[in-house]
Amino acid sequence: MDTKKLILKWQNSTRKLLVGKTITHVRYLKDEEMEGMDGWHYRPAVIIFNDGSMLIPQSDDEGNEGGAMLFQDKDKKHHIIPVIY
Repeated sequence: MDTKKLILKWQNSTRKLLVGKTITHVRYLKDEEMEGMDGWHYRPAVIIFNDGSMLIPQSDDEGNEGGAMLFQDKDKKHHIIPVIY
């Protein structure tokens, strides 16, 4: 699959997951959630949506560790949402 098709594939599947949801809460993973993350030491911020679904950053595609998030505001200034460890 060429790069453009790959981008479109993942862009479309991600849109289906996220578009239309409303963020209702932001918090860090809880202790009991961390226990279920199979050896994670970094506690990432979690974005919680109105339907109860969550967006949890991780360091790689295999889910080996929680990850930090980069937020870019409308003025293109970068803000880091760090992990806690």
